[in-house]
Amino acid sequence: MKPIWIVDDDQSIRFVLEKALLREHLPTRSFSNPRDVLAALNTAADAEGPQILVSDIRMPGGSGLDLLEKVKAKHPGLPVIIMTAFSDLDSAVSAFQGGAFEYLPKPFDLPKAVELIRRAVEESLREEVAEERMADAPEMLGQAPAMQDVFRAIGRLSQSNVTVMITGESGSGKELVARALHKHSPRANGPFVAINTAAIPKDLLESELFGHERGAFTGAQTMRRGRFEQADGGTLFLDEIGDMPFELQTRLLRVLSDGHFYRVGGHSAVKTNVRVIAATHQDLEQRVKDGVFREDLFHRLNVIRLRLPALRERKEDISMLTRHFLQQSAQQLGVDPKRISDAALAWLEVFNFPGNVRQLENICHWLTVMAPAQVIEPKDLPPEVGVTDENNGAGAASPAANILAATANSDVKEQHLAPVALAVPATVVPSAPAGGWELELEAEAIALLESGKTDVWDVLTHRFESRMILAALSNTKGRRIEAAQKLGIGRNTITRKIQELGLE
Repeated sequence: MKPIWIVDDDQSIRFVLEKALLREHLPTRSFSNPRDVLAALNTAADAEGPQILVSDIRMPGGSGLDLLEKVKAKHPGLPVIIMTAFSDLDSAVSAFQGGAFEYLPKPFDLPKAVELIRRAVEESLREEVAEERMADAPEMLGQAPAMQDVFRAIGRLSQSNVTVMITGESGSGKELVARALHKHSPRANGPFVAINTAAIPKDLLESELFGHERGAFTGAQTMRRGRFEQADGGTLFLDEIGDMPFELQTRLLRVLSDGHFYRVGGHSAVKTNVRVIAATHQDLEQRVKDGVFREDLFHRLNVIRLRLPALRERKEDISMLTRHFLQQSAQQLGVDPKRISDAALAWLEVFNFPGNVRQLENICHWLTVMAPAQVIEPKDLPPEVGVTDENNGAGAASPAANILAATANSDVKEQHLAPVALAVPATVVPSAPAGGWELELEAEAIALLESGKTDVWDVLTHRFESRMILAALSNTKGRRIEAAQKLGIGRNTITRKIQELGLE
């Protein structure tokens, strides 16, 4: 890991921070003024630069705010922590506006300062990994098993021209999958043409798909090529195919059968060579039973079916997608990308996202415009996520606490703990079930023993320790050292347990 650069004209501050960080196995490099820092940044290679910059705000020979501005101009992704006296809170506000990661009031509590620096380091390392992943594969993102199945299917279909039906909820990314199927197919050099059949009025849809001849109807002053002709040699994506009018379904079936069609008002058959990819959020089998979708067309389209999972089914992807969309929004708006805290991510990871990936993308665009600081906290999230002044304050239920309460029910499996982030935005421990948690534990143990399991001790110990640690982290708002102290265990012990229990 690269060193943490400390900038302060006070030698005692530099000495104390150096020793404290070295005890945490964090390398350091110290400077007494901003001029030396800028000179070192200009000459240092990327591998020799800072992981984090910690700077005082008032020093002889330069201001920490001026240093922040110059550093951010050249290294926008570098987290900068500004140290300031209590009388400099106005300057601290300016630091946030200038893109500082956080400010550290003087005189500071040394363990809290170390914890803040460590949090900045972890955030920096995560951002580096996220940027590498986005640079490698920005086309489609997803680590969840359900998305990996989609990627494998795209790979298997890469040398095929077969018709594909993509199903999934609105906003789940069906057009992205269609574009990927086209891009990795033998037709990649041909056009990709998309049309949403639900967004075009019924009277115009036929002309949109098949084109029209001059004079075919009022207003048809010239001949117009339809989407099938425009997509010749490539791929035509028919989105929301379930909403296609019944009478047009017959014409579509004819094109899929022999590749011929007539323009509206035309008398000569037009030949086209098009691969069709269709998509719908509806249950087409049910629409066939209801008599509003042709069964023969359904079977013609349903050669290969790809089901795209909803975002709530792939919550492990929310963190990666959020950072990707924040970067994307920043590029579109020409501003520095904002970072999101673990606490804010915890709220996003328990939100159901009825609008799926499209809704998350819109939220990230909203945050890029509306969030006041460079680091997004739970209070900055839009109201639809469910964070309010009441449940974002002390004593309110946090995402981790809500999950803890839910998992008190013995029907909830252990893997539900996995998506919970360590930095959570509130302080609460769920109340014990009626009759006492000991009785619940005993009943759970009996049920597991009677089921024939032979690892009951490990299962229940794992769940007990997970809940204890999550409750402590919720109480301390994600501060590990303080959580370890409250639990009465060592700092190394809680770090090891977090890793063993899969709570990272």
